[in-house]
Amino acid sequence: MLCFTRQDLRVLQELGGLNPLRLANTNPRPERLRHLVIGSPEGVRDTINLLHVLRYADQATWSQLVTIPSSGILITPEQGEVFSLLRRDSQRLDQ
Repeated sequence: MLCFTRQDLRVLQELGGLNPLRLANTNPRPERLRHLVIGSPEGVRDTINLLHVLRYADQATWSQLVTIPSSGILITPEQGEVFSLLRRDSQRLDQ
C-alpha cells in the first residue's frame, strides 16, 4: 500500500499517473468479526467498558451477559474461518 502525505505530481508521474484515491479499500463491506470475552461477570463488564472508552466498541453493541452452562459452549465457525485466542490477566481498574 502506498501512502501520500502530500500530492507531488512528479512522484505520481513516475508511478505511471497513479491516482491515490484508487488505493482505498475496494471491498464494499467490511469483514464482520466476532469477539468473545469470557471471565467473571465483573471482568467481562470491565473489559466491555474499557473497549468503549478506547472507542473500539460501543457498549450497546454487546449482548447481555450469558451464563455458560456446565456442559460448556460450542463454537461453530463458517467454512474457512480461523480464530486466535488471547489469554491475559486483567488489571483491576480500582488499583
